Amino acid sequence: MLKIAICDDEKNVLNKAKEIIENYKNKEITIETYCSGEELIENYSKLDILFLDIDMKGINGIETAKIIRAKDKLVKIIYVTNYTDYTSSAFGVHAFGYILKPFEEKDIHHHINEAISYMYEEVDEVLEFNTTEGIVRINLKDIYYFEYKLRKVLMKTKDYTYTIKQKISDIANRMEEYNFTIPHKSFVISLYNVKSVKGYDVHMMDGSLIPLSQKKSTQFRHNLNSYLSNKIEKSKRG
Repeated sequence: MLKIAICDDEKNVLNKAKEIIENYKNKEITIETYCSGEELIENYSKLDILFLDIDMKGINGIETAKIIRAKDKLVKIIYVTNYTDYTSSAFGVHAFGYILKPFEEKDIHHHINEAISYMYEEVDEVLEFNTTEGIVRINLKDIYYFEYKLRKVLMKTKDYTYTIKQKISDIANRMEEYNFTIPHKSFVISLYNVKSVKGYDVHMMDGSLIPLSQKKSTQFRHNLNSYLSNKIEKSKRG
């Protein structure tokens, strides 16, 4: 059973999306509908897929998604929007996809297919690190950043901070292919776990504040924009 919710303050859009999802024949589905972010948040229970309007009265889709993501790390959030310039919306929420209004049945069904595919096929990548605590295996998504400090390299993860037996330059080279980049000579950070960038401060998902040096700023912003654009393009392919 696939559990899907639609949240949109335009009744006609809400009803159209619901009708399209009801026509999806490949899997048994339950559908919930909400007319506002407040209503969704108040009644939220674990979902597989959430189609979420960005521009709503009251709490908008971006803020709603942040609250929902805190409750449910696995739900596939698909933004529905009137705007073509939505790259900034990818910050802080890990949106699975984007649909531009007015949408068609094929757009909705494509994203449902993609979400189901990820549910069955997505395997979290795990890497091994040689630390002072011994060999540890860490899920890439759980790594926030590496920091060179007091002649040691610290690896900040979701549950623990490890000391790594490697040079920060070697770690940067190793982690580049996994979407880690350098905002400052003392840091290598996960682009997946970037929440926002304000001036020369990089805000991470765990609340950490990472300095962005002027020297690294241009390349860092290029890497981040490329990463976000690739995520959006991947969500639109089909």
